[in-house]
Amino acid sequence: MSHPAVPAPTLRAPLPVAPTLVRLGRAIATLELPAIEKIAEEMMGDAFQVLISTMLSAQTRDAVTLGASLRLFAVAPDPARLARLSAERIETLIYPVSFYRNKAVYLKDTARLLLERHDGQVPTTMEALTALPGVGRKTANLTLIVACRSTANICVDTHVHRIANRVGWVRTRTPEQTERALYAVVPRRWWAGVNLHLVTWGQHVCKPVFPQCGRCLLNDRCPRINVIREGRVA
Repeated sequence: MSHPAVPAPTLRAPLPVAPTLVRLGRAIATLELPAIEKIAEEMMGDAFQVLISTMLSAQTRDAVTLGASLRLFAVAPDPARLARLSAERIETLIYPVSFYRNKAVYLKDTARLLLERHDGQVPTTMEALTALPGVGRKTANLTLIVACRSTANICVDTHVHRIANRVGWVRTRTPEQTERALYAVVPRRWWAGVNLHLVTWGQHVCKPVFPQCGRCLLNDRCPRINVIREGRVA
């Protein structure tokens, strides 16, 4: 199927941050939540399960993350029970998440370290979280936001990185650079909501390839930076 090329756009200014997030907040209310938010709702915000699900979600589709998380938590809903499982058993439960063999080892080691260093509790600082195996800034930020209700963190994944550049808020090459830049341009009261808003919109409308600009509520003003072809809208 061919996709319409984007005509050379009239130079547009970056979208205003706060009004854009307000509009997206209304729009995503009717859309399916990302996997981590679903899991947090189902598990009553359990910090351990949010952390583990976020670790599973790296480079993995939401439906796969959700299924793997629910299978794993049915057997090992807490650090003590997860630490007792063999890596092979964890692999079986979380397959087919991406890099499931590596993640199985990380999950087992993380559960063990939570018991040894943190009395079985998920730590609430960036430094302590990123000291856990397989936990980077994205996982730590999302755990702090979703499980710990932090308002002092911005979580940047590939959706946030892509859309923040596409709408002109930042000009960055990596998610780490985008996180640093967003702290400077996003009003603090919106920090915790950036990930939920942009990930949800990115999964449904502002997609990585062939974004559906024709059904986007921001289309009238969006600069569509680096968008070459748009997806067809049924």
